[in-house]
Amino acid sequence: MPTVIALTRFGPPEVLQPLQIETPRPGPGQALVRIRAAGVNPVDCKLRRGDFAGTHPASFPQRLGNEFAGTVIALGPDVGADSVVAVGTDVVGSATAQAYAEVLVVDTTGLVVKPPSVPWELAAGLPAAGQTAHTALSQLGVGPGDVLLIHAAAGGVGTIATQLARELEARVIGTASENNHDYLRSLGATPTTYGPGLLDRVRALVPDGVDVVLDLIGGEAITTSLALVQDRHRIGTTVDQRAVEEHGVRRVGGRSLPALREIVGKAVTGRLTLPVRTFPLREAVAAHRLVESGHVRGKVVLTV
Repeated sequence: MPTVIALTRFGPPEVLQPLQIETPRPGPGQALVRIRAAGVNPVDCKLRRGDFAGTHPASFPQRLGNEFAGTVIALGPDVGADSVVAVGTDVVGSATAQAYAEVLVVDTTGLVVKPPSVPWELAAGLPAAGQTAHTALSQLGVGPGDVLLIHAAAGGVGTIATQLARELEARVIGTASENNHDYLRSLGATPTTYGPGLLDRVRALVPDGVDVVLDLIGGEAITTSLALVQDRHRIGTTVDQRAVEEHGVRRVGGRSLPALREIVGKAVTGRLTLPVRTFPLREAVAAHRLVESGHVRGKVVLTV
């Protein structure tokens, strides 16, 4: 029987436990995928803690994981001849709170073929961060000559957004802890330290001002952004719904299959890099502890 990682109550990382399930069968238009690796994201930790319980009550046992890479091992009926996948195809895709698992059923229409040259661990870290970064920059209209401030630029979304923005010929100012400054420089960004005094530090770096902000942490980062950018339509956040409602900044990000295809293609050519820290599936507790520390460079990925 395959194993999944799930929780039976909200709480600290230790509530994550391996559970045995019956092997699911793919339905019409679906594929059964043997998971090789699954990405761990901050939203997984929020779900585990119960941060969304007031608006989205959980049904226990609750699974986690929104991105994966694996191999198709069975197809359901009505998978058309024009499908990009067949039994044996290596794929990358997204799932809603299911991917911490040895096997997974998903719609074939949401899958992208994984090229052989892209390692499993890297492939599994691309869907959530890659699609979020790509769609956010598109929604904010980032283009040549823009000065883009990215809050938390050394994380998964920030790492990819920095590289995509540089390809778009934008200048990137990235906030991160000091030990990640050389890393951001290697991606083509100008680093600065987050925390008290950030507003003055950014103004010193770009006296002519900031055009666009991508916020990946919320809170005080929004306050700083509002003081730097006149057009609130060009301040985007992936995490701070209160700022969206109170200040009129944009909620950005989301899934886009064309964006995922493009991101995977860039990984093949070496035009996109993403550091990955791996843990075995059964060590999801340790993976969550690291993600919650707030000091992850790139992505954390569970391997199966």
